[in-house]
Amino acid sequence: MQDESFKRALYEVLEDTGKRKVAARTLSHFLIFLILLNIGLAVLETVPQVRTTFGHHLRFLQLGSGFIFLIEYILRLYVADLHPPLRRYGPLWSRLRYAAHPDAIIDLIGALPLLFVLFLPNQAFTIVVILRLLRFLKLARYSPALRSLISAVVGERKALLGSSMIISGVILLSATLMYLVEHDVQPEKFRSILHGIYWAITTITTVGYGDVVPVSNLGKIVGSVVMLMGYGLIALPVGIIASAFAREIHSRDFVVTWSMVARVPLFEDLKATEIAEVSKLLQAQAIRKGGVIAEKGDVADRMYFISEGEVAIKLQHETVYLGEGSFFGELALINQSRRTATVTAYRDCQLLVLESDTLQELMNRDEALAKKIMDEARERVAAGKKVLGELAEEELQQAGVYASADEMSEEPELSFDKDDETDKDPAR
Repeated sequence: MQDESFKRALYEVLEDTGKRKVAARTLSHFLIFLILLNIGLAVLETVPQVRTTFGHHLRFLQLGSGFIFLIEYILRLYVADLHPPLRRYGPLWSRLRYAAHPDAIIDLIGALPLLFVLFLPNQAFTIVVILRLLRFLKLARYSPALRSLISAVVGERKALLGSSMIISGVILLSATLMYLVEHDVQPEKFRSILHGIYWAITTITTVGYGDVVPVSNLGKIVGSVVMLMGYGLIALPVGIIASAFAREIHSRDFVVTWSMVARVPLFEDLKATEIAEVSKLLQAQAIRKGGVIAEKGDVADRMYFISEGEVAIKLQHETVYLGEGSFFGELALINQSRRTATVTAYRDCQLLVLESDTLQELMNRDEALAKKIMDEARERVAAGKKVLGELAEEELQQAGVYASADEMSEEPELSFDKDDETDKDPAR
C-alpha cells in the first residue's frame, strides 16, 4: 500500500496531475532550466578554446545532466501504467506502449548522450553533440503552445505537401527557363539545370545572394517574374500554418473551457450543445497577484472558473486554495445571497466569469435548458446538499476541505421558480 501511494505521488509530480502542484511545477521548471543549460553547453563545447579550457567541467556537467535525464526516463516508465489510457494493458504492455509514444522517445533521446559518452570512444563526439541539441525537443512537453504548433503542422500535412509540390514545380520551371536563356551567355554560372535550381531557390525565397544573376535582357525579365512569384509562394505555407495554429489554439481553449463547465454539478446533466451554449457566456478576466476577486458582504451574483493561476478563499477558520481547472461561486447562479468570504488572487490569475443575469437571459430564450438547470438545483436542495456561505460541498472538496456539520447550513431557497410563479420575471 505504501509503495502504491509513493508511486501515485510520483506520477502526480511527473505528470503534473493531482494536488501536488507545487512539487510538479518546481520539477518542470528545474527540467526546463536543465534542458536550456545543456543546449547552451553543447554549443559552447564545439568552440576549441572553451573545450580546451573548461573541457573537464563541461564533461562533469554533461554527465550529471545525463544521469538526471536517464533517471527521469526510468521513472516515467515506472509510472506509465498509471496513465488512464494505458491502465487496461497491464504493467508490461502499458510500459511498452508508453515507450513507443513520441514523448517517451524524446525522453530516451535526451538520455542517450550519457550512454554514448560512457560506452563509445571519442569518435562519437559528433553524434553526442547532435543528441544533446535534440534535447531541445523535450521542451514540447512543457510548452502547450509548441505542442499546438506541432499538432497544427501534422493536421495540415496534406495541404503543406501540396504547397511544397507547387513551390517545387515553380523552382524547376524557373531553373529550366533560366538555363535555356542564360546558358550561352554565362556557361560557367548556368552549366546545367541543377545550377539553375540553386539560382531559383535563392530567388524565390527572396534571399538573393547575388553570386548568380541573369545578365541578358530576357533573363532579367524571367528573374523579375520569379522574384514577384516568390512572395506569393512563400506566403502559401506560412498562411496554412498560421491559420491552423490559430484554429488549434481556439479548439484547445474551447475544450478546456467546455470541460470546466461540464464539471459543475448544476450543468452536469446538460447535453454537449447546451454546455457549449453556456460556455459562450463566459467572460475573461485577468487578476494580478493579491487582487480582490470577490469581497465579503458583496452580492454573490456570478461564478468563476480558474483557467490559470490560484485563488485564496478566506473562510472563518481557514483559507481554501483553488488552482487551475477549479470553480467557485456556483450557488451565485441560483440565489442572490451575500458573500461570506473574501476571494483574492494568490497568484496571477486568468478567470472565466459567468454572471447570473447572463445565464438567466439564456434560460429565458431556452425553456428546456432552464427546466434542466432548475430541476438539477431543486434535486440538490431536496438531497440535502450542504453549503458554507455561497460555497457548495463540491467547491470545498476541490481543495480537500470538508467542513463540519455545525459550520455548514442547508442550501438556501432558489431565487426564482418558473413553474410556481409563471408571471414572475425569472431574470430578476
